[in-house]
Amino acid sequence: MSQNHTNKKSHAIIIPYPLQGHVIPSVHLATKLASIGFTITFINTNFIHHEITKANPTNQTDIFAEARDSGLDIRYATVSDGFPVGFDRSLNHDQFMEGVLHVLSAHVDELVGNLVNSSEPKVSIIISDTFFVWNSMIAKKYKLINVSFWTEPALVLNIYYHLDLLRSHGHFGSKENRKDTIDYIPGVETMQPKDLMSYLQPTIQDTSTVVHRIIFKAFEDIKHADYILINTVQELEKNTILTLNKNQPIFAIGPLFPIGPIDNKVATSMWVESDCTKWLDDKDIGCVLYISFGSYAHTSKDILQAIAHGLLASQVHFIWVIRPDIVSSADLDPLPDGFKEKIVGRGLVVTWCDQVKVLSHQAVGGFLTHCGWNSILESIWWSIPLLCFPLLTDQFTNRKLVVDDLKIGINLCDDEVVSEAEVAKNILRLMKGSMGEELRGGIRRVKNVLESAWEKDGSSQRNFDEFVRSVQL
Repeated sequence: MSQNHTNKKSHAIIIPYPLQGHVIPSVHLATKLASIGFTITFINTNFIHHEITKANPTNQTDIFAEARDSGLDIRYATVSDGFPVGFDRSLNHDQFMEGVLHVLSAHVDELVGNLVNSSEPKVSIIISDTFFVWNSMIAKKYKLINVSFWTEPALVLNIYYHLDLLRSHGHFGSKENRKDTIDYIPGVETMQPKDLMSYLQPTIQDTSTVVHRIIFKAFEDIKHADYILINTVQELEKNTILTLNKNQPIFAIGPLFPIGPIDNKVATSMWVESDCTKWLDDKDIGCVLYISFGSYAHTSKDILQAIAHGLLASQVHFIWVIRPDIVSSADLDPLPDGFKEKIVGRGLVVTWCDQVKVLSHQAVGGFLTHCGWNSILESIWWSIPLLCFPLLTDQFTNRKLVVDDLKIGINLCDDEVVSEAEVAKNILRLMKGSMGEELRGGIRRVKNVLESAWEKDGSSQRNFDEFVRSVQL
């Protein structure tokens, strides 16, 4: 595609939410726009920058240095989120989120003002994560095109967008939320309350938490966006996107993840990565189960121990990513006593790894996942069927897409209690049974949809081109 539709070069500020799962697609959006001639100023928080450069010490000052050497005009800035870098955001989640809600915007406002007044080419667009509550305020103040970037499925956006319907029908925000089928949200055929995002689940009584306040404000603010970009593929969520498009211009431009050479030049990992390639090279094709619960969500020691015992009982080979803070920053070893000794040769436990490198290895045949959207898209891309164990927020709704709609995965447990026997049974169903073969066939078909989306006349390429034309007029 041509660099610009006008003689004037477009300059966009991109601001991801300060969590790794949001930073990753924002980085890939930045490189995609820069590769067609945009100037990009990418803004991370000081903390996110500190964690990335600590884990990837090559580029200490600028994570885009290598991408810029490739000819992309991506500038880099950092801003305070209101807390010292050493503050434990994981252990003090609510306090951190209060800062994101009330304090971060003042620092962003000051930085954006400086960029608007001093940058060449002149800044004309701000692309900020939908979960920020101040996007329209800053865009209006500096007369910028206001683009909301949604990093999760369109289904999740649509449910939040119609939160008032859930309230009025008594499925959310009531003293006793209804537990029957939800069949009135435009663009969604039917869904069960257990498939709502965790903050909207029937068990939620207190809707005054900091996360609820962020959700309520953010989804009022999004209605003022000039454009909404979504990291999904139109064909995967056609009816939902058509519904949303009736309200505002929506562009599905997924999948956005590292599949190109430039993408891989930008560090986004906040943990030091173990290289699992040698270990995988010694394993048979498709025999390894990869397990990761993502970069943010927490779970309990009891659940991890039940999964560990189920893994032992299943006898399958596995790589298990266990973040140091997955239970709590204060509990760094949540696995059963003697577990690591029992799995020598059969299992590998690491604190973090390059997920794309693992999923793309021929030895990997299944993915036990928390159902983060980045993980789902990457798993589809490499045709790896999913074993679903959602922990938080959109992951429950993403699970519905994977298991019920796309039919490319199964549940780890059907009951609320995680049992060793059920874990072992479902691991074997995925890795060794006819169900696994069926899922592999299904996921290959969905992968074709993802691949086609970015071909010359694919839906994501067309949507991306139309978005570019719209903001450059």
